[in-house]
Amino acid sequence: MDVKIEESWKQALSSEFEKDYFIKLTNFVREEYQSGKKIFPPAKNIFNAFNLCPLDKVKVVIIGQDPYHEPNQAHGLCFSVQQGVALPPSLQNIYKEIESDLGHKSLTQGDLSKWGAQGVLLLNSTLTVQAHQAASHTGKGWETFTDAVIHTLASQRKNIVYLLWGSYAQKKAAFVNPQENLILKSVHPSPLAAHRGFFGNHHFSKANDYLKAHYLTPIEW
Repeated sequence: MDVKIEESWKQALSSEFEKDYFIKLTNFVREEYQSGKKIFPPAKNIFNAFNLCPLDKVKVVIIGQDPYHEPNQAHGLCFSVQQGVALPPSLQNIYKEIESDLGHKSLTQGDLSKWGAQGVLLLNSTLTVQAHQAASHTGKGWETFTDAVIHTLASQRKNIVYLLWGSYAQKKAAFVNPQENLILKSVHPSPLAAHRGFFGNHHFSKANDYLKAHYLTPIEW
């Protein structure tokens, strides 16, 4: 099956694309887009996180759940929204923690492509969603695919920082070797949880300290 995804990921994940679950998933997603329903992100952006961040360039992994489900938000990167769109509450809290942790403001808008280009894999567990219906494409096969992505990273790469915010992300990366990588955990940055340990977690400075200690260029958060 020819999947339009960055070449290094295409090679590493080639066996996934031939599996029954992925063929069923592809058929489901295609039918959803062709049905006239509004599906996010735009089809060309489904694999945006991978296209911005080739396998050998990954330095940091951030795991979200499913794409934003309102118009003009999702573009294939977890927690990120397209240029000119109001910042979602979780992203506002991420920016607050960056400013508190590093002493400077982060980006002035919600498009995190700049992070992806520096080696931050902004991975949602589910890569598509129907408009106005959160989690509407869960259980269709995306989770199996994105588990395979993390297994691929865990087996082929080390010295990666995993930022795992909330119990969902922590379960998703439970098989990553903490001896070979830096795993940082906290509650989710959503307004419901951020005050219980996301604020003050210092994940951004800790990530950069680890990268520098392993002779890698830190991220310009």
